[in-house]
Amino acid sequence: MPATFNTNRDLRDDIQDYWSDRAATFDNDPGHKIADGDEMAAWRTLFQRHLGAGDGRRLLDLASGTGEIARLCQGMGFEVTGLDWSEPMLERARAKLPGVRFLQADAEWTMLPDNSMDVIVTRHLVWTLVDPLTAFAEWHRVLAPGGQLLIVDGDFVSKSWLSKVLGRLAPAKSHSPLSRHHEILSRVHFSNGARAEEVARLLSQSGFANLTVDTNMRAIHRAQSSQLGWQKSLLRRWEHRYAVCASKPAEQK
Repeated sequence: MPATFNTNRDLRDDIQDYWSDRAATFDNDPGHKIADGDEMAAWRTLFQRHLGAGDGRRLLDLASGTGEIARLCQGMGFEVTGLDWSEPMLERARAKLPGVRFLQADAEWTMLPDNSMDVIVTRHLVWTLVDPLTAFAEWHRVLAPGGQLLIVDGDFVSKSWLSKVLGRLAPAKSHSPLSRHHEILSRVHFSNGARAEEVARLLSQSGFANLTVDTNMRAIHRAQSSQLGWQKSLLRRWEHRYAVCASKPAEQK
């Protein structure tokens, strides 16, 4: 009989490998790197709307990737720590922002001390979470009382009528470069799409308060349109993209 081998690999390892393999070209994809000028200004406006001024507050950028959100937040005056599961991503972030501390860890288990951050931000992480309740409980633990959480994410699964129409017009591809992405997406918690209302419900269940859902991403989409081209730009405006802001309740006196 052929030998069989057990493996301790799980979905988290596949996710780590996927983003590590994408690190070298990650900043080349529109929507990942934040272009200086109008796009950076649009992102700054969104973050200021929910977080206010940095004022030296301790900020954790979860799933920091190549450091684009960390770059934004450092420019806003936060004291930034970046955390990512992928070492190749972190190598690029450290080269880009040598003054920022970057740590390698799983966003669902940061290993950071209790109450050690004033703000936690993350962009396009929640849709990949294996266990969002565990992750949200971890983020609640790490935030100081009164601390803020800002999630920027979207439902990248559900198809609008427009995407279905454009999909029929697009030529079929025998070997889609997104096949690995789709295979991982089919196994995560939000395999049917990370809807803002469900994210907010799970955050509330995890102890967060003062929840706000913001779907006004128009300025960011306009700024990205020249990089995306008309078709992707049009589709992006129809996608369910959002920011969810919440806070950890202050300690009662």
